Amino acid sequence: MPATSASAVSPAAPSALLRLRDETFDPTNLGAYNLYLLVAPARLCLAVADVERRKFVALEEYTLPTGGLPALAEQHDVLGQRGWNAVRLAVTGRAFTLLPAPLFRAGDEAAALRLHHTPTATETVRHTTHPGQELVNVFAADAAVADWLAVTHGAAGRLLHHTSAFLVGLVHQRGAAAPRRLYLSPGPQELTLVVMGQHLEYCNVFACTTAEDVVYYTILVMQELSLDPDLDEVTVWGELTPDSTVFSLLRTYVRNVRFGPRPADVQYSYRLNDVFEYRYFDLFSLHFA
Repeated sequence: MPATSASAVSPAAPSALLRLRDETFDPTNLGAYNLYLLVAPARLCLAVADVERRKFVALEEYTLPTGGLPALAEQHDVLGQRGWNAVRLAVTGRAFTLLPAPLFRAGDEAAALRLHHTPTATETVRHTTHPGQELVNVFAADAAVADWLAVTHGAAGRLLHHTSAFLVGLVHQRGAAAPRRLYLSPGPQELTLVVMGQHLEYCNVFACTTAEDVVYYTILVMQELSLDPDLDEVTVWGELTPDSTVFSLLRTYVRNVRFGPRPADVQYSYRLNDVFEYRYFDLFSLHFA
């Protein structure tokens, strides 16, 4: 995937898998921007949005070094800098559970999550509310990442699970009259699946290592929720290409498969034109979280 020209890249930044920066991005005026981070076990995706113009002006991706996010931040020119308007950090993983808001009580996070996941000594348990859907997302996050966010960015920082970002993006994208539909997002070793009609009906993250795994869980969820692979449309975001084995196999078993667009009601720098529009949906959706 193309990167920016050398003039658009800070020489102080670590080696990136992807770094796209609009020439209007001004690192000396961080208060004009929101910083969005998506942290997986081995990588970090980063986006910057101009608050006033409602425009994404940077998109970057890195392999995490030994020491994880805090170590990468020490090498990066803006990641560890204070003064952003807002910082939203989403963690990936299967260690989460969604609860109806009326049934949730603050302080019960660990007990609620323990039904699905036993937190390790290096994890902290947090929650995020979804007022419009009357849901609470309880999740585990790496304690070192949570501590880095709190120490570095203070009150400007907010920690979420990536499914919260994905759901917020879907609600924003769909509109009130959208039909019942299955949405999926393959990521590194994981597959996020959501079924949404008038309300959220299903949300889960499966461990996936092959294209066959992705198709298996997609068909399984469709069967369990009475969706028809020959009739019902499936919308795909995530880390795949139109000629990938995953997409080809999906089209073999699901008749109506389409790629989803980027979140609407926000602009994107022309430097992002070479990135597939269905990539980084949950990262961009942090703008609405």
